[in-house]
Amino acid sequence: MNEVLLRARGRHGGPASLDEYRAAGGYAALPRALKEMKPEEMIAVVKDSGLRGRGGAGFPSGLKWSFVPSGDQWDGGPKYLMCNADEMEPGTFKDRVLIETNPHALIEGMILAGYGMGMTEGFIFIRREYFRQADGLEHAIQEARGAKLLGERIAGSGYSFDIHIHRSGGRYICGEETALLNAFEGKRATPRAKPPFPATRGLWARPTTVHNVETLACVPGIVEHGAQWFKGLAANPEGAGTKLYGGSGAVEDPKCVERPIGTTLRALLDEMGGVRGGKKLLGVIPGGASTAFLTPEHLDVPMDFTPLEKAGSRLGTGTFIAFSEDDCPVKGTLNLQRFFARESCGFCTPCRDGLPFGVWLLEQLESGQGTREHLDWIEDLYRDIGPNSFCAHAAGAAEPIKGLFRHFRPILEEHVSASGCPFAEKAEAVHA
Repeated sequence: MNEVLLRARGRHGGPASLDEYRAAGGYAALPRALKEMKPEEMIAVVKDSGLRGRGGAGFPSGLKWSFVPSGDQWDGGPKYLMCNADEMEPGTFKDRVLIETNPHALIEGMILAGYGMGMTEGFIFIRREYFRQADGLEHAIQEARGAKLLGERIAGSGYSFDIHIHRSGGRYICGEETALLNAFEGKRATPRAKPPFPATRGLWARPTTVHNVETLACVPGIVEHGAQWFKGLAANPEGAGTKLYGGSGAVEDPKCVERPIGTTLRALLDEMGGVRGGKKLLGVIPGGASTAFLTPEHLDVPMDFTPLEKAGSRLGTGTFIAFSEDDCPVKGTLNLQRFFARESCGFCTPCRDGLPFGVWLLEQLESGQGTREHLDWIEDLYRDIGPNSFCAHAAGAAEPIKGLFRHFRPILEEHVSASGCPFAEKAEAVHA
């Protein structure tokens, strides 16, 4: 397929330069859109395209834009666009690949999104550890400014928009949009109560839209080619566009690829060389660490929002983690729960105290101290923790646990009956 998001690549493996992006068709739609399209027309085409957020929630992007005050509802003050590049979820690396490959796609997408919502300033909140990627973005921003594609009166139009980079302090909770805004303002990174939503009261109490990197990078193609073109890129009827899919864990060739949204997990796994060492697939977490396990019987489910929800999981970030027949799903889930417990902001009791307790319970199973009562406690804890927490952090942490009990209960029970991890001998044999 012809790549859209990754259509421009640097000659020597680095980020595509401004000239390389333009040679691949980049910035072609920008001057026409700014001079010929009204902001409301921009919102309409994004709505019609069916673009949904690529950061995990999958909220319709055009609908999100329409919530930002405009016309008589707007007081004339500043409105802000925030790009969430704080990519910290285990197993997720798609935004890093996009930024270090084709940064101008993000910049052009931010300009067009800003125009559609009447914004004049945008920010990229990037993960602290992405030093090289942030430097590459800064260089691309300077290139765009030098070419009059960013800043005052872009491309000879009457529209002005600029972008600034902010490096995160390094907490996973900053991926939650309101915690991100608090962190950006220099406050403790805890989520805010909703309502009010960021669209009406966000950064510095002004209307703000927070979008994922990949979501914004989809916008130039939609504006250039139209909503029907974007829908036609999908591999399944209910989908729209392409998707950056990543694979890690027990795969021969872990990587990130751009494919039509709705491509099956089987096709992606085959493209990445199959399961490492020719082993059988035990299970897969399909959309990053906060999604529920699926099994080999789900390999032909389209990797898209609705099909995966029907299968009992979520698309999430679209970056899957594979487990082979030699990999213990309980141990793998324990590693994820340690991450979620450490990254809790500590604001609410169910998350602050519940997640560490869940880690302790899983450690009992792995160490041979687990009982059937512990299994009941784990199931009860992760069933109740999400609905009683302030934000979605604990609910996301509960997803792999729910999938573990749904599909691998016999393995959990074997941890009790065998007084320890039944996969331990396999691991010792591999490393002997």
